[in-house]
Amino acid sequence: MSAAGTRKGPRCGGRTTTIASLATYVPPRLLTNADLEKLVDTTDEWILQRTGIRERHIVDPGVATSDLAKEAALKAIERAGLTPDDIGFVVVGTVTPDMMFPSTACLLQNKIGARHAWGFDLSAACSAFTYALTTASQIVSNGAHDHALVVGADVMSSIIDYRDRATCVLFGDGAGACVVSVASGKGDGAILDFEHEIDGSGGPALCMPAGGSLRPASHDTVDQRLHYVKQDGQTVFKFAVRKTEEISRRVLQRNNLTPADLALFVSHQANRRIIEAATEKLGVSQEKVIINIERFGNTTAATIPLALNDAVCAGRLKKGDLILLASVGAGFTAGVVLVRWGF
Repeated sequence: MSAAGTRKGPRCGGRTTTIASLATYVPPRLLTNADLEKLVDTTDEWILQRTGIRERHIVDPGVATSDLAKEAALKAIERAGLTPDDIGFVVVGTVTPDMMFPSTACLLQNKIGARHAWGFDLSAACSAFTYALTTASQIVSNGAHDHALVVGADVMSSIIDYRDRATCVLFGDGAGACVVSVASGKGDGAILDFEHEIDGSGGPALCMPAGGSLRPASHDTVDQRLHYVKQDGQTVFKFAVRKTEEISRRVLQRNNLTPADLALFVSHQANRRIIEAATEKLGVSQEKVIINIERFGNTTAATIPLALNDAVCAGRLKKGDLILLASVGAGFTAGVVLVRWGF
């Protein structure tokens, strides 16, 4: 990351890109804190105080990540005034693909009828949406395609151990999608800059130990419940607070901005206390921070589009607003995208 302070940003040498549309989808079934009280030794008060979560949406059996992604993707394409045939590139951020292969992007491309698109899945855990947004922006900026579909979707309930109260209270299912297009130059918004990091030394603190090439599925891995999310909560909390503040400040300073210049700060929704601690360190006033984890829990790749959608619906975003999208996830991963809102 030594060159981070000198890089000019994604528009240098390419076309200006913009978020042309946004759409989200969550399954209708709710899992409330009261429901979890019946499954594990926990209480609504304990969950709310430590996480800020009251309820989360959970899929019914047989509903996959690509199904959630389809709902959000089709709405996003329609809202952009496009058809699936206009999409040239699809990137799906997820840690819960329908299967190991083919990719969820392949399954989604077929389900929505994007006949001219190519694409792939991107695995960056809770940073998947910011990573995918940057990837799509670069594809459009360099002239390869005029329109790209970005999806963040996860069925976290498929990899959560509902005997483990430390993790089962945190996660929900959902999807968000946006279309990234060439900016028209007529007052459109713009994707202005980005910054991303990984720190693989933090990998063991948040992972799913089995199911890959290191520990293929076996009776032993199933018996040990290694196909579920495992987390060292304290380590994750400290890293998330520190890195959210650090990487956000870096992007702001590089663009000669201060937190006061932002209309909205949209963080990955992992824990209310993480968001509040990080934004306090950064110096963002709380009225500029959106927190909707109470209603959705941590939907991993879908949290940022879900928060953005809530901001739009609440009238907290208007054309021309400057917003910062920030995420930290398993890996460890971290990402920030600076955006001028376009609609």
